[in-house]
Amino acid sequence: MEIDQLETFIAVATFGGFHRAAEALRVSQPAVSARIKTLEESLGSTLFARSRNALTLSEAGRILRPYAEQLLKTASLARQAVHELKPTSGGPLQIAAALSISVYFLPDVLKKFQRAHPKVIIAIRPGHSKEVLEMVLNEEAEIGLARSLQHPMVETISLRDDPLLLVAHPTQGPTRARHARLEQVAAWPLIFYERGSSDWTLTHGLFRRAGLVPNVAFEVDTIETAKRMVERGLGVAFLPQLAVGREIRLGKLVMIKLLDAEPLGRSLDVIHPRHRPLRGQAQAFLRLIREAANQSPASLNDNRAQSRRSRK
Repeated sequence: MEIDQLETFIAVATFGGFHRAAEALRVSQPAVSARIKTLEESLGSTLFARSRNALTLSEAGRILRPYAEQLLKTASLARQAVHELKPTSGGPLQIAAALSISVYFLPDVLKKFQRAHPKVIIAIRPGHSKEVLEMVLNEEAEIGLARSLQHPMVETISLRDDPLLLVAHPTQGPTRARHARLEQVAAWPLIFYERGSSDWTLTHGLFRRAGLVPNVAFEVDTIETAKRMVERGLGVAFLPQLAVGREIRLGKLVMIKLLDAEPLGRSLDVIHPRHRPLRGQAQAFLRLIREAANQSPASLNDNRAQSRRSRK
């Protein structure tokens, strides 16, 4: 049982097929097949149940998966421990982050980090979640911040939930209701943003699964633009809790609960490569991110308000 075999097993289980696993691991499909075959032979068990339309874990595969994930994590920790014996290399700390995380979460984290590590230079590279993953895999970033990302070649730490909330102006716009059915929402003027992003895909998918065609009144390039348009009563939008929590607390926006649809759940994740140990400054940044994520949005805003009062 070898590390690359376990990585391949997790990739096939995650992506549900040999072809997609090969693309994710950046190896050939025959290499994936050979690794799985060798692993199955070493264990004396078939790990996947193959059918014409699907590839699922067998009972043996389901038993193996948590142990395989733990072994990969242990291997990553071992690399990190050995790496820490070496002198820290120079160069700026490259952080890849989803656009909304760069706007609504990172500034406070960066301020705290700069106070503690004033000599460390940080470069922020924004992009959609898939682009963040690619930057980490391509060694263009040491740490990535995105939403609901799983990949066999990265360690994923889920920091907290960040669902998409349906929000509207409290008195203007298409509705003053606080509850609605999805069919009603589909008829309201909707504001969509960041075409191709995970948020855009999730929102479109919600209507598609219900057999509905949403009334998209506006498509804009950023979350902030969409939020400002909702604040002016131009429509309703599904926006990240991270981006609208403050406006909801201040009464500038209201949340509309869907009566017949599941919430659009997502997590705020931090990722880093399994095979590339983190430098000391990256580990310090990672610790600070986890501390900040454990604070509620309310406490973060209370801290900002208290800071402003102390300066007056």
